[in-house]
Amino acid sequence: MKTKSIPESAFQSQVLAFARLHGWRPYHTHDSRRSHPGFPDLVLVRERVIWAELKSDRGKVSAEQQAWIDALVRAGQEVYVWRPEDWGEIEMVLGQRSNL
Repeated sequence: MKTKSIPESAFQSQVLAFARLHGWRPYHTHDSRRSHPGFPDLVLVRERVIWAELKSDRGKVSAEQQAWIDALVRAGQEVYVWRPEDWGEIEMVLGQRSNL
């Protein structure tokens, strides 16, 4: 069954609400025009740090976004590119507690 596509802004609101519900401290740059291009949409902090790039169903990762993702992965960071279809993974990742 095909689900109705939602705008990235609505998806982001859902992710932020779920993250807050599970105790994450979120950061999102609201006006990215003066920020370095490609910086991930969300930084989520609890007992670990998660970097998340959010995309609509058809959204594409830009070269600048991919450069940030690659640099963060090389630095050993936990990084995700999430779309609405990844909701099950989002629930799993943000709902679990690390044993740190």
